[in-house]
Amino acid sequence: MGMWELVVVLIVGLVVLGPERLPVAIRTVSRWVKTIKSLANSVKAEVNEELRVHELHQNLKKAEQQGMQDLSPAIKDSVSELQKAADSVTHSYKKRSSEQTDKVNVDEQK
Repeated sequence: MGMWELVVVLIVGLVVLGPERLPVAIRTVSRWVKTIKSLANSVKAEVNEELRVHELHQNLKKAEQQGMQDLSPAIKDSVSELQKAADSVTHSYKKRSSEQTDKVNVDEQK
């Protein structure tokens, strides 16, 4: 919207709603716009993440088909990123398992 369109909308809103209800209406519309923008950004982020995961999955399939040899740099990056993610999950799982084992050992000592 240009400046003149905004001025016309404000004048029409002032005439229709009056000076008492116009600020409340502006705040309400402002909240709606913020909510819609937030929802749109959330959906956009989810779609981007799903596209990235899909691309990683496709690259992993290509790497498996090539026998993990003579891979392009993009595919190598995808495979290494997936390997790091798998390692972090494994590390986290091992860490939790060892913490639970330590807790059991402490409980047994009591």
